[in-house]
Amino acid sequence: MNGNHLGDFLRTRRARLRPEDVGMASYGARRVAGLRREEVAVLAGVNADYYTRLEQGRERNPSPQVLEALGGALRLDEDARAHLFRLAGTAPRDGASAHAVEQVGPALRQLMDGYPNTPAFVMNRTLDLLATNALADALYSPFEPADNLARMTFADPAGRHFFADRDRAAQAAVANLRQAAGFDPDNPRLCELVRTLTEQSADFARLWDTHTVRGKTRDAKQLVHPDVGPLALTYQAFDVRDAPGQQLVIYHAEPGSPSAQALDLLGSLHATRHGAEPRPHH
Repeated sequence: MNGNHLGDFLRTRRARLRPEDVGMASYGARRVAGLRREEVAVLAGVNADYYTRLEQGRERNPSPQVLEALGGALRLDEDARAHLFRLAGTAPRDGASAHAVEQVGPALRQLMDGYPNTPAFVMNRTLDLLATNALADALYSPFEPADNLARMTFADPAGRHFFADRDRAAQAAVANLRQAAGFDPDNPRLCELVRTLTEQSADFARLWDTHTVRGKTRDAKQLVHPDVGPLALTYQAFDVRDAPGQQLVIYHAEPGSPSAQALDLLGSLHATRHGAEPRPHH
């Protein structure tokens, strides 16, 4: 994924804004969607030629002050603003190695297994599932394999039916991968995944080109499991402090709700089918 990552991001963010979105009058015919480069420069208080060089990749070392100004001019949210800083090389690295072996510590595995009534798993920035508890195994049992949330969304036939709002799930997965690219654009695993999904899915390729960025914190999930039907869940994501780049994700159903009862049934069915089999560890 070598290229002009900073310039591409600025250009796509600019294209998403109209003059009226930022309180500017619009004059003359517009050859491209969104704001003109000169308009972004005015909003950010920077020289128009300097901003043009940033987009074209001829200037690659903007100051934090310039990045703050551009983030405001382009109306970037918190995730997108942090992504902008990382692309410019001014955000501190968190120490995660692109070539490190992804391992989940035994204490964290024990913690996940201590949640028998709710799915829990650990993933990395490229959305690889590194470890799962029994109910997460049951939840993702329609996928073969349940290995990566982006691949499962775009390239596994089960994904067409599993995600009740597949468009939303697809947008979130790609936005998560775009955030990963800000931390390490040349991560071999990320490059391989993006290349493969771009070849296999036109939807992925289209969404990837939007440069939308979002991290996982908490959200609602509407899923449809072939064994128990609809599941209305929420999730919380927690950074694993001793393994930068890893997140513990815990799903939750409202107590006493049909979804909670469906999760209980799903756990029982899975235990009955696989009770005598040792659980594989990712």
